[in-house]
Amino acid sequence: MATIDTITNILQENLDIDPDTVTEASTFESLGIDSLDMVELICDLEEACEVDFGEPEGLDTVGDLVSYIDSL
Repeated sequence: MATIDTITNILQENLDIDPDTVTEASTFESLGIDSLDMVELICDLEEACEVDFGEPEGLDTVGDLVSYIDSL
């Protein structure tokens, strides 16, 4: 499964975000994701992707997050 699909599925399941609104250009702010939601998203992605994110910074869009995960 592509990283963007994993992110989209987690956003739909946990935050009830319509998958059709999630693109790589989507900002977390435009999706209504606050800092607490982001912490939960990161934890869920670490588990789903079996990676340790550490302390990611500068992730403003879904595309930024995809690139970051794919670089690990």
